[in-house]
Amino acid sequence: MTEKSFPIIELLQQDQRYKLEGYQFVREALQYAQEVLSMPAQETASERSEKADPKAPKTEHHLTGQQLCEAIRVYAVEQYGYLAQTVLNNWGIHTTGDFGEIVYNLIRIEEMRKSKHDRREDFDDQYNFDDAFQPIFHLNTARE
Repeated sequence: MTEKSFPIIELLQQDQRYKLEGYQFVREALQYAQEVLSMPAQETASERSEKADPKAPKTEHHLTGQQLCEAIRVYAVEQYGYLAQTVLNNWGIHTTGDFGEIVYNLIRIEEMRKSKHDRREDFDDQYNFDDAFQPIFHLNTARE
């Protein structure tokens, strides 16, 4: 009997910085960005020509690293509220650069794809976790 290879398990053994949940979360956040936030990247020339020629091959909408970082932030707050930073930190994720490491690890095992314009550095320093995940309180000063 042949042993089936599971690339994500091999990845977790090779790079132990991040937990499986972190990888799953980034993939879910990408799906959330595309389906809920409707965050496709700006239309490319090929997408514009595709609209002009319906017989042209379909292209996928693609998010930039910056867009994905923002989608991850929104998704994390929606899923975990005030605990978002704590949960991400528990998975080994402490900066937006970690999102880039996770994405590029997933690209390496062919679980995600990149465009020719994408760079790992696109994820660096997008926001500070201490600021991005702080609860925002609004005081209602209006009296009835």
